[in-house]
Amino acid sequence: MRIGPNSKTAKACVAALVLAMTPLNAWADASQTFYERSFVLAAHEKCRLFTPGVAAALTAATRQARGAALRGGGSDRDLSAAAARARSRAGAVSCADPDLAIVRGRVEHAFAGWSRMPRMTFPGGRADWLASRATYDTPTWALKQEGITGASPVTFGYASGAQGGPTVAVSFVGRPRPRAVRVVMRDPALSPRAWVDRNAGLPPASLRRAIWSSGQSPTDPALLRPGAKAGETWRFPATLAQALEPLDPRETFVVEFVFRDDSVARAVFEVGDFAAARAFLAMGPV
Repeated sequence: MRIGPNSKTAKACVAALVLAMTPLNAWADASQTFYERSFVLAAHEKCRLFTPGVAAALTAATRQARGAALRGGGSDRDLSAAAARARSRAGAVSCADPDLAIVRGRVEHAFAGWSRMPRMTFPGGRADWLASRATYDTPTWALKQEGITGASPVTFGYASGAQGGPTVAVSFVGRPRPRAVRVVMRDPALSPRAWVDRNAGLPPASLRRAIWSSGQSPTDPALLRPGAKAGETWRFPATLAQALEPLDPRETFVVEFVFRDDSVARAVFEVGDFAAARAFLAMGPV
């Protein structure tokens, strides 16, 4: 797709760009969808085309397309190159280009539904992220993925109204409360390539990083999994979300509960579209 200051290609691309805003499962080529959405996002960053809500929706959609492309066999290197091409071509478009105004109007229309959606599911290979922008009188999960360690349910995500970073809620069956909790994942600084393991494993210990919890409290009853009578909620710094977002959506991260006898219980989670789900929440409550 060639787009320049004096190009007529923008008009021909309007339909493709709007189609790129349709539900992702309607597209066979997620890499091309990622490119199209990256172009529109780069044009917005240059020309401030959209309201904050639409921009947040576009960001979520772009990240979702990246995840789909990676799960479909695309490489991070190729997608990074596609994003660079999209930024370059957006940089060549005049903000006064009338065809860009057409793109703007049609993209805003395509995202009108997103801005009103209170909930969204971001499917993964093994597990989904459930995001909710709805407001309630009692605490609820704004973003969550459910897991388990042994017979004990574990939930990772953000509670509505929570400040700071993610939280982990666990209801242990037949075990004492752990003394600490950490989240373990690949460290991109030590291992730049994604670690995609069929057995949901992590890379060797020398290539991992761990982020420890910063505090804990009893779990609010409204946040407990069905059937659980009590639980512990462990808070994490905001840096945990920043560490998870760049990872490949096919990768896993592990919540490790460390007990006083130094034994460890583990719950495995999938990175999936964590970044896209957070961008969806950034659109604000409905």
